[in-house]
Amino acid sequence: FVDLPEIGDEFEASESFGSVESVKAASDVYAPISGKVLEVNEALTDEPALVNSSAESDAWFIKMEMGDGSDGEVGELLGEAAYKEHCEKESS
Repeated sequence: FVDLPEIGDEFEASESFGSVESVKAASDVYAPISGKVLEVNEALTDEPALVNSSAESDAWFIKMEMGDGSDGEVGELLGEAAYKEHCEKESS
């Protein structure tokens, strides 16, 4: 199950905007930057397994319009290599 926000909802960076639930657990999903939701991936409602099978392409959650002041937040985002390193540290 994937719970997503409504178009037009606004979130601050690091604020939970939805959740992903499986048989074993539920996890919040957090906004990477501050802004307003422009689009929601409705495909996840019908096929939540995309989160596992197609995480880097078809399983995007939302598209956001950057809010005022979010330019500085973009510089704090992790690139692919740094994110993989972060995940490896978290799992060990």
